[in-house]
Amino acid sequence: MIQITALPAFTDNYIWLLQDEQTQRCAVVDPGDAAPVLAWLKQHPDWTLSDILITHHHHDHVGGVEQLKAVTGARVYGPANEKIPARDVDLQDNDRITVLGWDFDVYAVPGHTLGHIAYYHQGVLLCGDTLFAAGCGRLFEGTPQEMHASLERLAALPADTLVYCTHEYTQSNLRFAQAVEPHNADIAERVAHVAQLRARGEMTLPSNLALEKRTNPFLRTSETSVKQKADERNGRDNRSGAEVFATLRVWKDTF
Repeated sequence: MIQITALPAFTDNYIWLLQDEQTQRCAVVDPGDAAPVLAWLKQHPDWTLSDILITHHHHDHVGGVEQLKAVTGARVYGPANEKIPARDVDLQDNDRITVLGWDFDVYAVPGHTLGHIAYYHQGVLLCGDTLFAAGCGRLFEGTPQEMHASLERLAALPADTLVYCTHEYTQSNLRFAQAVEPHNADIAERVAHVAQLRARGEMTLPSNLALEKRTNPFLRTSETSVKQKADERNGRDNRSGAEVFATLRVWKDTF
């Protein structure tokens, strides 16, 4: 059984730590900073960092990779279509890898960046900056159509899938979700719950896909209430889910 915990980094990043109790080997996801990982390894001298999983090339996700590899010799996995430091294994859409005895399917999810990938093991989604709790990543490189398709692909996974994204953005994302759907009772309930968690200094992740489908406007582009708000926002009939998504994303960028 693998245990997944978070190592906080910078102001709002999480580096996910995967631990295999049997072998005392561990892996990390998107270590933008080596320091939190090295500190954990120092506190747990019996553990070995064997693998580093990268979702995309942004510095706050890869900044610690070279130092960690130099210190531990860990194998680095990352998207083939992006420049990833010290990468050992290039990953393409629909590849499968085995890490700590778990099989992970690799999904290309362009949008935030063009080469962004996600890792899926039954019940666990490591999705970087594509899908956030109650939100999604900004479109730095891809098109709204690409990002909408990527989110639809992730939303099609089983409803109980746990969503391990890499930023603590839930509270601000929910403020936007309430602006889009002010009468959504599930969003109101989640706002209250997240406020309690943050007041206690607790993290809001992982989320799960069932909750996201009820409260995340970017996964609800086919809902009448969401489409109506998008139409109202840009004064036209947004005919496709991708058009609704594009309107929401532009709105969120300046919210």
